Amino acid sequence: MENEKTLKTGPSEKSDKSVVQTTYKYSELTGKIIGCAMKVHSALGNGFQEVIYQRALEIEMTDAGLSFSREQEMPVYYKQLQIGTRRVDFLVESVVSVELKAITQIEDVHLAQAINYLEADDLEIGLLINFGAKSLQHKRIINRKFNQKNQGNPNV
Repeated sequence: MENEKTLKTGPSEKSDKSVVQTTYKYSELTGKIIGCAMKVHSALGNGFQEVIYQRALEIEMTDAGLSFSREQEMPVYYKQLQIGTRRVDFLVESVVSVELKAITQIEDVHLAQAINYLEADDLEIGLLINFGAKSLQHKRIINRKFNQKNQGNPNV
């Protein structure tokens, strides 16, 4: 199990007893999401395609009573113009973005992509969860910019 981390500007924190770090914003929610992912990884192991883990995580989060949307389409703005859209794997409780991977190892490019998605969606907190390794990997990501109004999204 990988410990929760913030990206670039935040401290790396370790928990020997729990995935919940109470000093983090939405720590209880991210802890529940990670717990659901752990159940999925424990049951399925690694080796499946990402969509299999996505479907299983959907079941676990429903059982946990979490409110979410799957493959939520989000607009991307630049200088007051919508220049495209992207889909977040899960948007949980309308505040936490969850990106799934099924790869052997999370690399810097995956972290950079996840932070870019948070910035584009103007979300403050995200999780990057990898089911492809022998042990579940998860990274907690914080959007330090958290203000897409500068790019012209009329919905924020």
